[in-house]
Amino acid sequence: MKTPDEIVGMMLRGDAYSKALGMHVTFLEAGNCVLKMKVLEHMVNGFNIAHGGITYALADSAMAFASNAHGMQCVSIETAISHIKKVRVGDELTATCTTLSRNRKVGIYAVEVTNQSNELVAHFKGTVLVSDREW
Repeated sequence: MKTPDEIVGMMLRGDAYSKALGMHVTFLEAGNCVLKMKVLEHMVNGFNIAHGGITYALADSAMAFASNAHGMQCVSIETAISHIKKVRVGDELTATCTTLSRNRKVGIYAVEVTNQSNELVAHFKGTVLVSDREW
């Protein structure tokens, strides 16, 4: 079976979106992941704050890496995010994903997205379907 680093390395090689947003993994183990990125000028909406899809994408990728790092291929089947604080150009975001529950078929994950001041800017919860396919 592949290691968590090998699995996420394979995932990232094919993940054009996460790469385009500048995401990078700073911690990884089966079921847990810390992912970081910087908010750039082209990521803002008409209110001159980060588009909600930016924090969502960061959290979703953190969950994908954490859940797949167990060695079985997983896909999300339900997700939700609450945006708590404005995110601005230049902010350094950190998504910390932890496992809430996991069995052979389903995993439930929580992701906290914080800024460079360690302020919570978004809370994400997601459910993945665990397949029978190994990485």
